[in-house]
Amino acid sequence: MEFQRDKKFISGRFKSLGFALKGAVKLATTEHSVMVQSSIAVLLVIAGFYFEISREEWMFQTLAIGLVLAIEGLNTAVEKVADFIHPEFHEKIGFIKDIAAGAVFFAAMTAITIGCFIYIPKF
Repeated sequence: MEFQRDKKFISGRFKSLGFALKGAVKLATTEHSVMVQSSIAVLLVIAGFYFEISREEWMFQTLAIGLVLAIEGLNTAVEKVADFIHPEFHEKIGFIKDIAAGAVFFAAMTAITIGCFIYIPKF
């Protein structure tokens, strides 16, 4: 019996991973803001190799890219749920969506700051 529970646990984790990957692909292929941010991320990875940034700089850059994309994903989810629940404009729904967009703004400003710390000295 114990082995069967472990097997379900492991197969359940693989299912969860599949759902997560499916969601990441949907996010990256349907949301223009994520497409733009992913393109910027690719350019930053290329710049990282070109400028031979340090291991620590790679860690901060990777964290910043992941932070922006993750928060953008949550923002998109909030917007989709809000639009599903209340398709017409509503002041409170607009307020909620603005707060979610504000979270993306904070993440993006943090990423830009990290990018400046890494790349400005290279010029």
